Amino acid sequence: MGAGEKGTEPIAILGYKKHNPMQLTYLEAIRQGIWEEMDRDPSVFCLGEDIGIYGGAFKVTDGFIDRFGPERVIDTPIAESAIVGAAFGASLTGMRPVAEFQFMDFIGCAFNQISNMVAKTHYLWGAPAPLVLRGPSGGYVHGGPFHSQNPEMWFVHNPGLKVICPATPYDAKGLIKAAIRDNNPCIFFEHKYLYRRIKGEVPAEDYVVPIGKANLVREGRDLSIITYAAMVHTALEAAEILSKDGIDIEILDLRTVSPLDREAIAQTVRKTNKVIILHEHSRTGGLAGEIAAIINEEAFDDLDGPIVRITGLDSAVPFSPPQEEHYLPKVEGVVREARKLKAY
Repeated sequence: MGAGEKGTEPIAILGYKKHNPMQLTYLEAIRQGIWEEMDRDPSVFCLGEDIGIYGGAFKVTDGFIDRFGPERVIDTPIAESAIVGAAFGASLTGMRPVAEFQFMDFIGCAFNQISNMVAKTHYLWGAPAPLVLRGPSGGYVHGGPFHSQNPEMWFVHNPGLKVICPATPYDAKGLIKAAIRDNNPCIFFEHKYLYRRIKGEVPAEDYVVPIGKANLVREGRDLSIITYAAMVHTALEAAEILSKDGIDIEILDLRTVSPLDREAIAQTVRKTNKVIILHEHSRTGGLAGEIAAIINEEAFDDLDGPIVRITGLDSAVPFSPPQEEHYLPKVEGVVREARKLKAY
């Protein structure tokens, strides 16, 4: 564990004391969440490419190896399938591994391990598999087609997995802690655009955010925007612009995309009667279609207008900044569609 008795000293290497509330970046909130769980539970350990001495591609695990040692902060070969296989095996022995992908785009290299082994083990023979697969996803950073994808829907369609996409530092910390404690395999997508661009107040005391519960981040009366991850901030910015026109937007942050909070989805539609579904990944087979089906099943009679989808294009994510800007949803697009729907 390193020097000091667990839980009795400030975590100096992270630059905070446990007794004071903090303004944290999205990245720092995730760091602290993992750190605190490793401090709390010796069965938690990290593994991944360059997470030890280097501290991770985005420095999420910076300083961890000094505190917890190389037996609990394990550098691996560049082999995502092997990383997931090792984490899965460790989880079956009672450990709680947290495996990092340098970019979530490369989680596809471990797809067989995840979809055919990790996701099915509890169904096949009742064994818990308490592992977390985490890493950066998303665009707006000009990373091109191999470093800017949003692969969450690859796994939403795999029963047995929990898929988490936080939008704020508070949720990022609370959800990573909840994922580590969960006895089911969790895939934790961290939007890289948010890592150092947003800050939020995070309680000093221990807390978790429940997996599978959406959060109403803005109340409104005219129409609802259902979204998650970086698009929550796009929706909030659009809502501020629309408020100047007297259009009152409600925003529901899903936080977890599998399982979905069907009750919260239906409730916001019943309240405002009009809905936009906003997500960054491509349209065909995207989460918007599933949410539209839920609304059709749960709140069809409450609709006073068509369900509107605002999504990325059915294309690879371009590297060129102007092309990426064209590919991805933008605030002005949300504002335009909201005005049209309000007037419908």
